[in-house]
Amino acid sequence: MDGLYLYCIREKTDGEKTLAIKGIDEENDIYILFCRELEAVVSKVPLEEFASSKIQKSAREDLNWIKGKAVIHGRVIDEAMKMDGRFLSLIPMRFGIIYKDETGLKASLEKNYDGIMGVLDKIRGKQEWGLKIFLENKEIFRGNIRRKNTLIKIKEAQISSLPEGTAYFMEEELKDIISKEVSKELDNITESIFEDLKKYAVNSTKCKILQKELTGKSETMVLNAAYLVSEREIGDFKKEVENLNHKIQAKGFSLRYSGPWPAYNFTTLEF
Repeated sequence: MDGLYLYCIREKTDGEKTLAIKGIDEENDIYILFCRELEAVVSKVPLEEFASSKIQKSAREDLNWIKGKAVIHGRVIDEAMKMDGRFLSLIPMRFGIIYKDETGLKASLEKNYDGIMGVLDKIRGKQEWGLKIFLENKEIFRGNIRRKNTLIKIKEAQISSLPEGTAYFMEEELKDIISKEVSKELDNITESIFEDLKKYAVNSTKCKILQKELTGKSETMVLNAAYLVSEREIGDFKKEVENLNHKIQAKGFSLRYSGPWPAYNFTTLEF
């Protein structure tokens, strides 16, 4: 028996009624289900594999299975966002939303129609862009702090004039001071950049810092943010990102941006 997997919801378009990509089961086609001025991007899925209890069991027992399905889920949403060289406003759904049939999904769309249209109104003509800052050279960063921080300079001068035994305890105190100043400067830099870019966006949010195992990079991530940017501001947003990146490279950082993305961080919709 088949169910209906829901990937995302977008406003009605005049484009193709199918997407040239297979669904999450890697067999069934993606197609569009209409409800007034809405399009639900869906595909059929076998319930014996994709029922809620089955997904939970697979997630517990086979991490690679759930990772692979999550990649397909995201890929379908990305494809649904693109049409004729432009990017459509859509509401990406969380992983694993399945209906028994089209009748059930249409009923849900009708029930939540005003709320869905309200969310689409808020993101229309806007794109989500991601921003990440990485600390690429810790030695440059810490060295800059040691050279410029008055408190650290005073402590280092005091240590240099002390006997070796006494100096040891002062050095431990100095390490603690440096650690606190490093943390403070990191906060100052990331907060300054986050706030500076907000003036180009209609909304912004800080996201979870990703560990190296997830980023696949050797550098440490120190900021992960998302911005909802009006299409007319995207050029200025990118220019400012490049300008900020140039400024912070000398401090041991790199700034990377990506997009446009489906508005994952700025659409809240639960059925």
